Amino acid sequence: MWDGAFYRVQRDGYEICFVPDGGVPLDEVDDVDMWVVFDNGERWSGTIYTLDNVHRTMDRWRQTGECLGDKYFYVWDGLIVRDRGIAGMVEVVDDLVRSGDYRIVFRDVGPEDMDD
Repeated sequence: MWDGAFYRVQRDGYEICFVPDGGVPLDEVDDVDMWVVFDNGERWSGTIYTLDNVHRTMDRWRQTGECLGDKYFYVWDGLIVRDRGIAGMVEVVDDLVRSGDYRIVFRDVGPEDMDD
């Protein structure tokens, strides 16, 4: 469901909060910042990219010279998925939560401040 600029997906025990670019249909999203917020206040952040988005970015870097002219791509809390769209990204995040691998893929941003 939409909540201002955020698209929130409620799960049992956690919520996935996406910040898609304005005007981009949810099934077309190929680069998005997100958080997994657990009911206990624990929060993990990440950025999800599609393979196509990474390819386009690296092609651009070939022209700009960034990252040794497209020789590498890195993101500290990045996750690369095959297909675009929030629905598929939710499926992947659900699997990471189920397996516990979200702790490896995403960045721990500390507990939510309940006083705000």
